[in-house]
Amino acid sequence: MKTIISISEMQNFSERARLRKKTVGLVPTMGYLHEGHVSLIKTAKKSCDLVVTSIFVNPAQFAPNEDFVRYPRDIARDKKLCKSAGTTVLFTPEAESMYPKGYSTYITVEGISSVLEGKFRPTHFRGVTTVVAKLFLIVNPDKAFFGRKDAQQCVVIKKLARDLNFGTEIVVAPIVRERDGLAMSSRNIYLSPQEREQATILRASLLHAETMVKKGTTKTAEVVKEIARLIETKPAASVDYIAVVHAESLTELEKFEPGVPALIALAVRIGKTRLIDNTTIILH
Repeated sequence: MKTIISISEMQNFSERARLRKKTVGLVPTMGYLHEGHVSLIKTAKKSCDLVVTSIFVNPAQFAPNEDFVRYPRDIARDKKLCKSAGTTVLFTPEAESMYPKGYSTYITVEGISSVLEGKFRPTHFRGVTTVVAKLFLIVNPDKAFFGRKDAQQCVVIKKLARDLNFGTEIVVAPIVRERDGLAMSSRNIYLSPQEREQATILRASLLHAETMVKKGTTKTAEVVKEIARLIETKPAASVDYIAVVHAESLTELEKFEPGVPALIALAVRIGKTRLIDNTTIILH
């Protein structure tokens, strides 16, 4: 595995890969890797000749009151995981090179960036789409791999790639979970043992919602109300949002209907830690 810090060196590597007719897969991360990231790297390795894993804690997607400074970092551990999973190149650019002095260019995917996460974190997706666009331009990947836990992010990035003609295929991989069902996240480390136990209510409430729909509940408001009731049984939990939207357009749905992919998405604070999770239901 080769480690590259310089943007120009990364661009040169990608250009040489193109000349050699090698396919390149990109796995963008903010580091502090877990099994979810590892699964993305392994998936990329199966379908691409070369795998570039980027580690960059992107300051542009954090609001001033969020956890940019304390976001967990462990580059030595990350390098070991990347190498064992099959990464060809570990790209670790510095903030000063990604956002040099005087930087003022940002990309916004309008509409779908302003709902759900975007409603609570208004500048978040502007930062995500900007850094992803920069990575696409630097690495020029044939495919880029993202986890379904960040369902809205996947929709936004697909739109970004399509609208700006990047030619990069966006591959969305299933959520990877802990044994007790909690979706893997770098932020799980913030949870105390008691909070960690209570956090399992996110997955449990989504599973209960799936059962309700399978048993015939069609009104989304009833499902949202029941999810909220379950989550509120945990003293450390407070809900930012629970929503049922079309899985592709992110427009709100009033009913679960056959053939319509319904995304149930939620964001919940367990103590001071903000966690997200989701599930998609398609009635046949």
